[in-house]
Amino acid sequence: MESREDLKSILPYLPLVIRSSSLSWPSEAMVEALKAMARGPSHSGVNSGEVLFLAISDLRNHTFYLSSDVLAPFAPYGYALFFDDLMSKEESTIWFEQIVPALANLLLRFPSLLETHYQQHAGSGRVNGVQSGLRLLPSQEPGIVFLSQELIGALVGCSLFCLFPVSNRDVEHLPMINFDHMFASLYDSYKESQENKIRCIIHYFERICSYIPMGHVSFERKVLALEHHPPCISYPKDTFWSNSVIPLCHFEVQNSGLIEDQSGEALEVDFANKYIGGGALNRGCVQEEIRFMTNPELIAGMLFLPSMADNEAIEIIGAERFSSYNGYASSFRFSGDYVDKRDVDCFGRHKTRIIAIDALCNPRLRQYRQECLLRREINKAFCGFFDQSKSQQYERLFQERACSGAEPDQSIQDLMDMSENNLLLHESTYTSDETNKGISLNQVIGNYVDCQNLGYEDNFGIVTGNWGCGAFGGDPELKTIIQWLAASQALRPFISYYTFGLEALQNLDQVTRWILSHQWTVGDLWNMLVDYSYQKYNGHTSVGFFTWLLPSLHGHDTQMSDLPNMP
Repeated sequence: MESREDLKSILPYLPLVIRSSSLSWPSEAMVEALKAMARGPSHSGVNSGEVLFLAISDLRNHTFYLSSDVLAPFAPYGYALFFDDLMSKEESTIWFEQIVPALANLLLRFPSLLETHYQQHAGSGRVNGVQSGLRLLPSQEPGIVFLSQELIGALVGCSLFCLFPVSNRDVEHLPMINFDHMFASLYDSYKESQENKIRCIIHYFERICSYIPMGHVSFERKVLALEHHPPCISYPKDTFWSNSVIPLCHFEVQNSGLIEDQSGEALEVDFANKYIGGGALNRGCVQEEIRFMTNPELIAGMLFLPSMADNEAIEIIGAERFSSYNGYASSFRFSGDYVDKRDVDCFGRHKTRIIAIDALCNPRLRQYRQECLLRREINKAFCGFFDQSKSQQYERLFQERACSGAEPDQSIQDLMDMSENNLLLHESTYTSDETNKGISLNQVIGNYVDCQNLGYEDNFGIVTGNWGCGAFGGDPELKTIIQWLAASQALRPFISYYTFGLEALQNLDQVTRWILSHQWTVGDLWNMLVDYSYQKYNGHTSVGFFTWLLPSLHGHDTQMSDLPNMP
């Protein structure tokens, strides 16, 4: 049964064992300790941060494979500092008398919640035929996991109590999942931003302990196959971009506001670390880490999603937002409750679509080399932005064109025309021929997912910003154009770009409007970017891409003949 295979892959990373064909906590002493905590501090004695960590240590000592794992040395002091000193007396009383017992009750139900999950996602209970149970989603294997928000609450509760095994996670390139380092960092080098990160997490537990949300969240690993099977789209090569005839999509510049506050239905880019979550559970406090604090259900993905390779992205749909905030990095502050009013889809997922793509870190001059532009950054963005619902349309057109002898780029142009005519996947009667696997985009993504039934649509744009810039050191002008090209090639209708007031992008609106007015294709702009990057890398120019492209940004309308080396 598929559910047992799913469980087999993830069981080494869970604090549970199988007894008599059922999941359970590893010892009766552990169960009794949780029951005592569930009855409140008068029975368990857990009435302070110091005692809470002692209780956590006892729980771990009741688990033979956890007792040898060493937690962060300053973790005990971090738990004590937060709950005994930084929390007000009133907050602390509510936490230990109400929230800790409720969390203990949730953890007591964790084995049965997981059993129910596997029953619902096995055999005919799979999500429209798609394997969707909790399991390890290893690198180079596309797949999707659906989790209930209740089960996610139990998983994140295990993180707070540091109950996940850690000794074997690095073997599978999995990020850390327990909260010991987050609390240890609070004590080791106190920063107010770290305290406020924890306040977001604590607020999440307060919310779910008063009312368990009953929706779902999906976590998907997206992969562009490395093998080349002409004429299908796999991991794109240079000619894929240089010869593209797809028009550039609409570009909207947002000089204020935040990505997560956008009100439309779009893919919101997570400026991710290759280990999803980055430093969320440590000292990190920039874009990705902040998103994981305000939407703590994202943390569950850190349990089963190994690091991303260059041809991979991770898409998460449905993570609810629980906290408001202001500030960024060292100025980050929790500012209270947030009620997520996003609509939900037929699977009970909030219509919040987050796409995690990791950029090159500290690329300096090498970011202008073509292998970094192509084999890494633009293909990484394309992997994230590619719309699953078009996979069979791509396949259909490639097969038809292969039979007729038409060029692949004409097939892509036809697909663009189909998109403009709003030909959705469910309107197509095409069924893939198993004999044509050599040119099937299913080898890339669509092989495992029924796009129509999973609720994908083809009219979502991209909402993004300075991906790979800031702490990662990328060139913001370069990264802006790369994301625009990837969104256009993925047939997204628009890209909405938040500049966050970055001075280097003060002319972005003027530049993009000029480019759009000349009706350039993806190939046209890509070739210009390659030409500029070659000159930049070899020291032939020292100016930014925008100035290089439009030498007089405030002068007359530059003509095509004025542009350097226009292809």
